[in-house]
Amino acid sequence: MQVSFLRTLAGVMPRWMRLLGAVCVALGAMAAGATAHAATLTIGGKNFTEQLILSEMTAQYLRSKGYDVELKNGLGSVVMRQGMESNQLDIVWEYTGTSLIVYNKVTEKLDPEQTYERVKELDGKIGIVWLNPSALNNTYAFAMPGKIAREEGVETVSQLIDRFRANPKMQFAFDMEFVGRSDGLGPMEQLYDFHLDRPNIKQMDPGLVYTALRNEQIDAGLVYTSDGRNKGFDLKVLTDDKGFFPAYAATPVVRKEVLDANPQLADELNALSAKINSENMSDMNAKVDIDHRAVSRVASDFLKQEGLVQ
Repeated sequence: MQVSFLRTLAGVMPRWMRLLGAVCVALGAMAAGATAHAATLTIGGKNFTEQLILSEMTAQYLRSKGYDVELKNGLGSVVMRQGMESNQLDIVWEYTGTSLIVYNKVTEKLDPEQTYERVKELDGKIGIVWLNPSALNNTYAFAMPGKIAREEGVETVSQLIDRFRANPKMQFAFDMEFVGRSDGLGPMEQLYDFHLDRPNIKQMDPGLVYTALRNEQIDAGLVYTSDGRNKGFDLKVLTDDKGFFPAYAATPVVRKEVLDANPQLADELNALSAKINSENMSDMNAKVDIDHRAVSRVASDFLKQEGLVQ
């Protein structure tokens, strides 16, 4: 009886009302489709402040675009790369120099543009796509306590090595990766013609290197050029006068099948990349490492400031 009544009602319903209902259903389907995305996106990040900020920022940004996101950070470089190659990670921020030397074993010296084009080509062969690089070049550098560097007139790595030859008991601090990396301490010793023995080397968490330099517990240490603690802790970043360290342009890197499944993703990540540079990243790093602000808050403030989220 009820079904018969509904059929009768539909028959007498004015045609414009039926058309209006059809339009509403169609618009609803279009709206749902506009925010619908493929499967959950897994974002990876490395285990230092800048990477924690970049990965957190990307997660917040993509969630605002309607994506379902899972964040996995605190990873080592090699583990993160393996995650991309094994399809466990979908999006990461990688540095051009790291992919060139560590992952692809390229030893020739290339300028920043050549480095980007080479890694884009090589990684593209295995389905890993490099999007537009940011203006953030976070290469390595040697640093000294600022007061000591000024007193002794040390401006370059070569001058630091001259000082080491005169005082072979000097101590250098490095993160856990650099000593064993193919673009790390060994090749640098060859280029600058020096050698550190075990007593000269202290391996520690990257963040502790800055603290040890500030407290003058070590003579020199490996730092990142975009780290906010260089200025905040009055550290002297030495000029790499023999050009050992390559360009390390931070770039969003995505698996090809993920881009294919999410047609808007490349443009969205490129828009984010275009807002990031060495200066504002150094400021964000300082807010976390010196002002002790939460990574999530620093990332959120940047996205709002740049108009990337409401």
